[in-house]
Amino acid sequence: MPQYQLVRGMRDILPSATARWREIETTVIDVLSRYGYEEIRLPLLESTELFSRGVGEATDLVEKEMYTFPDRKGKSLSLRPEGTAGCVRACIENGLLHNRKQKLWYHGSMFRYERPQKGRNREHTQIGAEAFGMPGPDIDAEMLVMLARAFRDLGVASALTLELNTIGSAASRARHRQALVDYLTPHRDELDADSRRRLATNPLRIFDSKVPSTRAIVAAAPKLHDYLDAAAEAHFDDLRRRLDAAHVDHRLNPLLVRGLDYYTHTVFEWVTEALGAQNAVCSGGRYDGLVERLGGRAIPAAGFGMGLDRLALLHERSVSADYAQADLYLAVAAPEHASWASALAERIRDATPLRVLQHAGAGGLRSQLGEADRCGARWAAIVGDEEMAEECVSLKWLRDEQRPQAKLTVHALIDALLA
Repeated sequence: MPQYQLVRGMRDILPSATARWREIETTVIDVLSRYGYEEIRLPLLESTELFSRGVGEATDLVEKEMYTFPDRKGKSLSLRPEGTAGCVRACIENGLLHNRKQKLWYHGSMFRYERPQKGRNREHTQIGAEAFGMPGPDIDAEMLVMLARAFRDLGVASALTLELNTIGSAASRARHRQALVDYLTPHRDELDADSRRRLATNPLRIFDSKVPSTRAIVAAAPKLHDYLDAAAEAHFDDLRRRLDAAHVDHRLNPLLVRGLDYYTHTVFEWVTEALGAQNAVCSGGRYDGLVERLGGRAIPAAGFGMGLDRLALLHERSVSADYAQADLYLAVAAPEHASWASALAERIRDATPLRVLQHAGAGGLRSQLGEADRCGARWAAIVGDEEMAEECVSLKWLRDEQRPQAKLTVHALIDALLA
């Protein structure tokens, strides 16, 4: 029989890691809910045109990174590479933006055909959020304050830095684009291959280059900030004042531009030095023209995407945690005690929120207690002839050797477990 292996760039998240993932997801989603965001569930497959039009045909994502294929009728479909375009499509199609504001979050897999590295898989998981109908810097600031709270609650805030920039309006970007092309064209042969290609299609992305020779050239290039109009400057200044008032530290990065065409005004990234080259954990900004671009009315919007694969790696480095499989392990001295123990397990589950793992299959009491220890349980409850006769259990504290084993009635057992 053939031995099947994981498809390159995909990943299994094993039981040893899923408890940490669940804690991260639960914490972030709880914070989103506390700020009034509601869940929307989006499909994995969308029309390829949604991304080429929404994200931009000249972006690396559309040109090189999408998983795209024809269906049986020849329609071009793509696995979603990001969540914003699909969320906007769903809002337009279902009338969610008619004369109302929306704050939405989603969670799930995204797919990009990239060279797999630690923290960057071809399938990765994101939590994203989008806010529609709010044009001012107040929603930008609230979103960043909310993210700061989520990272504090997760215990990773000290390992993250918020980088912030503004790319202004479409008109100011057009003026800057022309100045940038005029500056870079005489240096074309000195640029790396990707940057030479971007010079004709998406010159702003040249600022993203990691090639030292190219970075040296763009260091002296015209800065977008010098081409901002008064309204864009006022928006950004107000945002920074709000962040200062909320004690959200941030670092101005004039080279931060983001890789997708739909961004306007505020752009941001939460970055870390703890994960090597893959340093961006959460990215986002404003995209005031995207709803109209995809067929809706002109509606302002802002959002972010948080990469859980990298966040889980950062959490593992920052937060020491012991994720147990069970709180209580129910052991039996002999097989004939199993039915009574099963009924007891159900009574404990009814009366407490604890995770109860009952022994099943062969194995003596000693091996069962070893299993109780390996699964991380705090207690082992032992049922034998004497316990059944007295309708009680023997409770053993597995994480506190100073506590003696005690024989307890069922009511006293439940009280002890809840104490």
